[in-house]
Amino acid sequence: MNVQEQIEAYITSQPEPKRSDMQELHRLILGVMPACKLWFLDGKNSENKTVSNPNIGYGLHTMKYADGATRAFYQIGISANKTGISVYIFGINDKAYLNQTYGKEIGKASVTGYCIKFKTLKEINVEILESAMRYGVEISLHA
Repeated sequence: MNVQEQIEAYITSQPEPKRSDMQELHRLILGVMPACKLWFLDGKNSENKTVSNPNIGYGLHTMKYADGATRAFYQIGISANKTGISVYIFGINDKAYLNQTYGKEIGKASVTGYCIKFKTLKEINVEILESAMRYGVEISLHA
């Protein structure tokens, strides 16, 4: 199965309304990053043990670690979780920025240094979420 097929299978495996929300997020992110690299991480480690929820990733970001090592990773990601959906935005160095800038306006969501977590899209302001994603993409282009 190629990445597109893995993404489609993952999204369609979700119960409603999560499935429709994930499809809408997928469409939205592709609108923000139309020609981006797509990723699918199944959440399993090298021993085939589940260590995280599966993730759909978009774009390319170089993660830098304290020991000086770097690793290619996605820039924006989405993942279904027990209570809803997580949107990851990597590349923003100021870990307070997302919450300070978008936290009050986004609606019913938990906002951390790189993650915006919510139950359903109807509980948040999707335009604010899109703005946060666009900022993450823009800032990493100039990093």
